[in-house]
Amino acid sequence: MPRSKAKKTGSRTRGRGHKKGRGAGLRGGRGNAGSHKTKRIMYERVGRIWGRYGFKRPQSIVKASRVTNIREIEENLEMMIKDGVAKKKGDVITIPLLEIGYDKLLSYGTPSKAYRIVVSSASARAIEKVTSVGGEIVNE
Repeated sequence: MPRSKAKKTGSRTRGRGHKKGRGAGLRGGRGNAGSHKTKRIMYERVGRIWGRYGFKRPQSIVKASRVTNIREIEENLEMMIKDGVAKKKGDVITIPLLEIGYDKLLSYGTPSKAYRIVVSSASARAIEKVTSVGGEIVNE
């Protein structure tokens, strides 16, 4: 006697009715599709993978700071003096980085002259480099 599966292979619906036997419907999709609803059991041990979680810091706290370094000051020094942004008094050149729009000074580059730099914050290495040449950094 032939098996029941073999009997149904020649028919249109193969024994599944009309719509339930088509495609991947009634299975929750193929593969991992629909796993956030129907196949949740195999993913529960993985950890939290669906939905929104975490938080976003308030924008009043988050502040993007503009930084510059000693090399950029060296490259643009003549232009700053010519434009009147930097002022030369004796051997010391005063550069107000806060007025230009910079918040922090980094140490990349080597200063060739004594600078008096006005900035809100500077890295420890930048302070060390500027003071070694005879300049100073004023925090405001």
